[in-house]
Amino acid sequence: MDETRKSGRVTIPTDLDVVPETLEILKKWGADAIRDCDGTDFPQQLKDADAKIYSTYYTTRKDNAWAKANPDEVQQCYIMTGFYTAPGDTVTIPLMKGISPELMQVNTNDDITRWWEVMDRTTGQPVPPEQWSYADGSVTVQAVPFHEYTVSFLAYLIWDPVHMYNATTNGWTNFEHQITFDVRQPKTHKYSMERLRKFIAEHPYVNVIRYTTFFHQFTLIFDELKREKFVDWYGYSASVSPYILNQFEQEVGYKFRPEYIIDQGYYNNQYRVPSKEFRDFQAFQRREVAKLAKEMVDITHACGCEAMMFLGDHWIGTEPFMPEFKTIGLDAVVGSVGNGSTLRLISDIEGVKYTEGRFLPYFFPDTFHEGGDPVREAKENWVTARRAILRKPIDRIGYGGYLKLALQFPEFVDYVESVCNEFRELYENIKGTTPYCVKRVAVLNCWGKMRAWGCHMVHHALYYKQNYSYAGVIEMLSGAPFDVKFISFEDIKNDPHLLDSLDVIINVGDADTAHTGGIWWEDPEISSAIRKFVWNGGGFIGVGEPSGHPYQGHILQLASVLGVEEENGFTLNYDKYNWEEHSDHFILQDADQPVDFGEGKKNIYALEGTEVLVQRNKEVQMAAHDFGKGRAVYISGVPYSFANSRTLYRAILWSAHSEEELHTWFSSNYNVEVHAYVKNGKYCVVNNTYEPQDTTVYTTGGSSFALHLDANEIKWYSIEG
Repeated sequence: MDETRKSGRVTIPTDLDVVPETLEILKKWGADAIRDCDGTDFPQQLKDADAKIYSTYYTTRKDNAWAKANPDEVQQCYIMTGFYTAPGDTVTIPLMKGISPELMQVNTNDDITRWWEVMDRTTGQPVPPEQWSYADGSVTVQAVPFHEYTVSFLAYLIWDPVHMYNATTNGWTNFEHQITFDVRQPKTHKYSMERLRKFIAEHPYVNVIRYTTFFHQFTLIFDELKREKFVDWYGYSASVSPYILNQFEQEVGYKFRPEYIIDQGYYNNQYRVPSKEFRDFQAFQRREVAKLAKEMVDITHACGCEAMMFLGDHWIGTEPFMPEFKTIGLDAVVGSVGNGSTLRLISDIEGVKYTEGRFLPYFFPDTFHEGGDPVREAKENWVTARRAILRKPIDRIGYGGYLKLALQFPEFVDYVESVCNEFRELYENIKGTTPYCVKRVAVLNCWGKMRAWGCHMVHHALYYKQNYSYAGVIEMLSGAPFDVKFISFEDIKNDPHLLDSLDVIINVGDADTAHTGGIWWEDPEISSAIRKFVWNGGGFIGVGEPSGHPYQGHILQLASVLGVEEENGFTLNYDKYNWEEHSDHFILQDADQPVDFGEGKKNIYALEGTEVLVQRNKEVQMAAHDFGKGRAVYISGVPYSFANSRTLYRAILWSAHSEEELHTWFSSNYNVEVHAYVKNGKYCVVNNTYEPQDTTVYTTGGSSFALHLDANEIKWYSIEG
């Protein structure tokens, strides 16, 4: 490997107590940038190191003197109490039960009759303010006996939620809770711009201001025992204050209600079909946050530094795939990479000069402890991220946390060296080119491009049986040879010709969620446009309960397209005879073991004329169906695996009438993938496992060759011609 591949494109963390070690790692990993982290300080001795210096900058915290002097401009959050049944004509509801008093404090300074809302959840209607009162931390409601009630109220964030998370995760002691102040408000806005200029002036050695992030924290709530209670990475409930909401009302011309955020008690999370009012609020926040963030970025540039945004923490309002984001003028975005889909969430961002992925594991004691196995986590992280890098690379990688913890694991340090070298090699080979794409695939949901690659994310990388299929599909697509788009129902409504540019549509998730569409399927323009698309030759892949929304005799609104329906008792009277399996179908020809459908779905049956590929106990797990000139495939569930990736790949090709394209830039072994960069005249064959693999590699024109790959190996070839 030449010297250029041995250095650059890597960022490492440091701290006061690891100066010599930082210099050693800088050289070993070929890093060209050093950063500080929450709970660490940048050592002055490193300011002359031959490396770019990132400084983590907190726009909303690390200045308690200001926060305490201006309590009226501390950040606020909408929160809802638990559900309380009225046993008689009154019910008393404690506001902070289940909420950490170290995290939040009830806001009684602003007009509670205007900004709070007591909801009768039995009727779905607000209780008039004259029928409830507040005293000593509780609201007493004049109630209808045995109706259920909640209170939605404003609370101050008296401890920054991320600081609280970091403190509890790392067991910090003897420290001051950092209070979250609101840069959107007049006094703090003016002060924050002066504070930024002062910070840059006092840190002349810093090259990059790494904003973590800008102004509003995603929803992160802890209980009295400091346990995470509610997490929504997309949550907007902590982006509110009477000051902000008054601005919103002036702009949209109607009155704000807490219920637009609380949303029947679901906190408007990303699985809810968003209301018009909530979308209006999001759009308003994006515009306002972008304007203010641009102001900070302009100051950063004027002071001679680059501006980088961390995609996380206080990132609400900076949705990176929306047009407002580009107006901010950021130089770079950095985000945490947990798998292929989170990598694409970063690498697909436009409007910045470069992107950076922070790889796992984070150097925190939850992984780096006696008996811990950070190498295993690092290997899993790299092999999943690498698939996505080979489709759309980030420009840099990095690590965060406490370097001294990582140094206690020499095997980990050696492994990361190999990752850094391999990343540089990949980047050199593929940056700036478009990889071969066999089909144009669109994921259809309520969010579309706004939440591309990530709208299933809840918190961390945990498995949830309610979203494993969406996560599985997105993960598979992140490293697959498809041109992937994310489209919304509104997109189809606004431009019916949008579908003309697609080969296959994928709809995946549970019924009546934002992922499958819910009430959107009652819109005749939507349902007929998609039926027309398939009838005229398009492909459709439905997973879970695609188009699931009970309406006009169907549970699955595309039942006639998919060739399957869901039984919920309404159709028990009809006999069902179509259970014969067609296990020799094109889609299943690489399945060397029973297909893993995960949790699957109960009570799916096939309509007449549908080919059942897999049924278990008279419940259809996979089916294929012709509809006009087009084809549809139903799958009950798809957890991520290499075997399932292959099955989905074949399903997409079959639905697009493109079976003959299978043996183009293709591996017979599904543990091995082929990525072609035709414009560059290169292709690679990659072993996605940590075991040796044998395969037959198919290139073009019927050419093929046998190949053995060592564990995790990549081989590069020139395209002849």
